[in-house]
Amino acid sequence: MTNLEKYDNAFKLNFKVSDEDLPGLVYQGIFEWDSVGHMDLMADFEAAYGIQMSTKDVLDFTSYEKGKKILTERYGVNFDE
Repeated sequence: MTNLEKYDNAFKLNFKVSDEDLPGLVYQGIFEWDSVGHMDLMADFEAAYGIQMSTKDVLDFTSYEKGKKILTERYGVNFDE
């Protein structure tokens, strides 16, 4: 499974959304992405990529797109593979 597939699957499993829903998805933009859902999502990323995210990064992770940027720039997750 690629890093992008892991990333997308975390959103789809936690929030019950489809591939078409992912672009433009934002924190608190859907009922399921509340504070508890957010922490579950962060825990899934930490497990999937073997990382420990900082509090600042968890708070800055406010959209599907921004999350990819944070994981790439701060944790070296490559979504191009």
